[in-house]
Amino acid sequence: STGYIGMNLVEVTQGDSPIILGQPHSGTYVPDEIFSELNDIGRQLLDTDWHIPKLYEGLVDNVTVVKANFNRYVIDPNRDPQDSNLYPGQNSTALVPLFTFDGEPIWTNEPTEAAIRQRLEAYHQKYHQLLNDEITRVKSIHGVAVVYDCHSIRSKIPYLFDDRLPDLNVGDDNGKSCDSNITNGVQNILRNVSSHTHVINGRFRGGWTTRYYGRPQDGVHTIQMELAQRTYLETELPPFNYDTDKASSLRSVLSDILQDINKTILKSSSGGSL
Repeated sequence: STGYIGMNLVEVTQGDSPIILGQPHSGTYVPDEIFSELNDIGRQLLDTDWHIPKLYEGLVDNVTVVKANFNRYVIDPNRDPQDSNLYPGQNSTALVPLFTFDGEPIWTNEPTEAAIRQRLEAYHQKYHQLLNDEITRVKSIHGVAVVYDCHSIRSKIPYLFDDRLPDLNVGDDNGKSCDSNITNGVQNILRNVSSHTHVINGRFRGGWTTRYYGRPQDGVHTIQMELAQRTYLETELPPFNYDTDKASSLRSVLSDILQDINKTILKSSSGGSL
C-alpha cells in the first residue's frame, strides 16, 4: 500500500520487512513560489541525490520506503530542525541551503526566517512524521527496525572534502546508531568487493536522521549509505543521466548489503543475538 500526504510531498510504500529505506534527497519538486526565488545556479538543483529510488528499486523484498519528493533546496529533511552544524569545523549546508556544495549562492532572494519556519512545518515535519510512523509500525512487527538512509553525492567537492570520495561511504555515527553486527556485516561484504572502494565513518558518518533515530538499545538501528555518484551516473554533470551498466554492478553490491541486514535482524528477532 502507498500513502500520500499533501501534494505527494512525501511518498510512503509500506512493506513488512525490518528495513526502512529513507530517501530524503532524491526529490526534484520545488513549488513555483520558491523556484522563482532561486537563481540560475539554484534552479539546476545540482545537489540532488539523483535517481536514488530507481537505484534501490527491487533490491530487497517487502521493504518500506519513505521518500521525500520535494528538493533539498526547499528544506533539507536530513538536517537538525534547530539548524546546528552536523560537522563542526567543516563546511556544511544549512537546514535551508544558501549555497551549493561548491559554495555558490543559490538564491536571488534568500528565504526569511518566517519562510523557513513555514517550510519546517509543511515539509520537514511531514517527512519525519511519516518516517517515525513507519519505524513504530515496523518495530511493532519485528520488535526492531532498521532505517537505512539512502544518499549519493558528487565524487569531488573541494568545498566539502579533500580528494575523491570512496565509492561507498557507510556511516553509523561512529558506532552509536546501530548494533555493531549490522555495520560489521556491511563491512565484511565490502571488504570482498573488488569493483568498489569503501570507508566506514569517513567524511560522512551519518546525517541528522541517522543520529536522531539511532537508538540500538531501544531496537531502532540506523545506518547511512552515501554513494559517490560516479558509481551509477553517466557523468556527474547535468543532466545527470543514469548509467544502467554502472548501476547494475552497484545494485548487486547494495542488494547483498540489504539482504545481509535483513538476515541479521530476522535471525536476532527469532531468538538469536544481534
